[in-house]
Amino acid sequence: MSTSKLTLNKGFTLIEVLITLAIVGVTAMIATNSYKNYIETTKISVAISEIKTLSLIIDSYYLDNGHYPANLGQVDNANYLDPWGNPYVYVNFAEYNNNGGHESTSVSVARKDRNLVPINTNYDLYSSGKDGRSQPPLAARDSLDDIIYATDGDYIGLARSF
Repeated sequence: MSTSKLTLNKGFTLIEVLITLAIVGVTAMIATNSYKNYIETTKISVAISEIKTLSLIIDSYYLDNGHYPANLGQVDNANYLDPWGNPYVYVNFAEYNNNGGHESTSVSVARKDRNLVPINTNYDLYSSGKDGRSQPPLAARDSLDDIIYATDGDYIGLARSF
């Protein structure tokens, strides 16, 4: 009886290794982008929640004192930072007018919608968002990623969605 020896290759070819690396690379890229989007969405949700909390604190201050605080320091939140490490912005229109601003000037410091109409009546409260920049009109490029308090609290969310 004749016995023949079979030779078995026990390795991967270069093509198989390259295909495997390509699949792992594409999967890692998709996972990384999904993770970055998840982190950004989480930061937006945190900012919305913190603005809701700040607005409740500000409104509670109003109920206790008959006027809105001049700044966030009066409600013990002067150095409170948004999820991107920037301070929250609070503008009390009445306080602005009392400190040298004119009645018509408060309209110029107020955040405005796409029709250039002020979005709040008593104060503005917002985060400058990921880029840390903002301008009064919400339609401005620097303001699109801002998290805003609008229509006196009926809307809190991204400026680009308002």
